[in-house]
Amino acid sequence: QVQFVESGGGLVQPGGSLKLSCAASGFFTQYYAIGWFRQAPGKEREGVSSISADGGSTYYADSVKGRFTISRDNAKNTVYLQMNSLKPEDTAVYYCAANLMRTMVDKGFTTHEYAYWGQGTQVTVSS
Repeated sequence: QVQFVESGGGLVQPGGSLKLSCAASGFFTQYYAIGWFRQAPGKEREGVSSISADGGSTYYADSVKGRFTISRDNAKNTVYLQMNSLKPEDTAVYYCAANLMRTMVDKGFTTHEYAYWGQGTQVTVSS
């Protein structure tokens, strides 16, 4: 089955950190830009960060800039999202997906360009 599997979520206090992983199965991620998205209860899915196919370029939504870091290891077919200084408003299910139309970083997070969505991993920031 061709998809991503996200992991690393959990419950963390405000100000804490988590590192999410996004492991691909059934395809090679090295050819695609990858995006991290999140969806909070009652809200639409939003783009959080993206990384180019070669890992040389990254992009962050304003809400996470300076706190989150995206990276990738193409040899391991895995993309990461390091999340620091977490806030309650970061609470959401986090997903990753491959942009089948781009190798360069995606600043628009156009969801119809993405495929191989995983099941997501829950991140809860609460005291």
